[in-house]
Amino acid sequence: MTFRPLLLALPLMLTGCSTMANMHAPSWSSFNPLNWFGSSLEVTEQGVGKLNAATPLTESAVNDGLDGDYSLRNGMSMSDGKMHAFYEAMDGKTVKLVVSGEPKGKVQTIEVRDAEIASEWGVKIGTPFSSLYSKAFDACQKGKGDDARNVECYAPNSQHVTYIFSGVWDGPDELMPADENLKTWKVSKIVWHATPRLP
Repeated sequence: MTFRPLLLALPLMLTGCSTMANMHAPSWSSFNPLNWFGSSLEVTEQGVGKLNAATPLTESAVNDGLDGDYSLRNGMSMSDGKMHAFYEAMDGKTVKLVVSGEPKGKVQTIEVRDAEIASEWGVKIGTPFSSLYSKAFDACQKGKGDDARNVECYAPNSQHVTYIFSGVWDGPDELMPADENLKTWKVSKIVWHATPRLP
């Protein structure tokens, strides 16, 4: 009787060993219990993970702030007539976050595209507009740059977090979609801004 649980567990242990033997280069972060149930990162008023307005925009600082969970790719871009440096946090070939700011400066914005990362209010990629807002007035504006066809809205009661909503819109580019159209739009990005919203 005392050996029965061990005999029952033995096939499971052997199966597990066989599975592990067939794995290719497992990520060490996968052994972290915090990562077994999705990403441990969260978008808050202060930043994303350990990244915040005091974080230097360097590869080592960005990597540390994201707990080394992503490979980083850096680059430069122009926005509003200013040069910006950025790091793309990659999972394979997929961009999960974009961390940007002035060259040799501090982190200014963090764009989250990873569906596993939620805001502190539980909002994730795919959350519908209608679950957060009844109307766009006083909360939303037309997106800019690559998001010109999207709508950007401040998270309720937040000064630093915005949600980018994407959806179908056949109207003119310069106009905001009607509230009725926005109801079905969904969060495609969560953006943290170091500079707070103007009152």
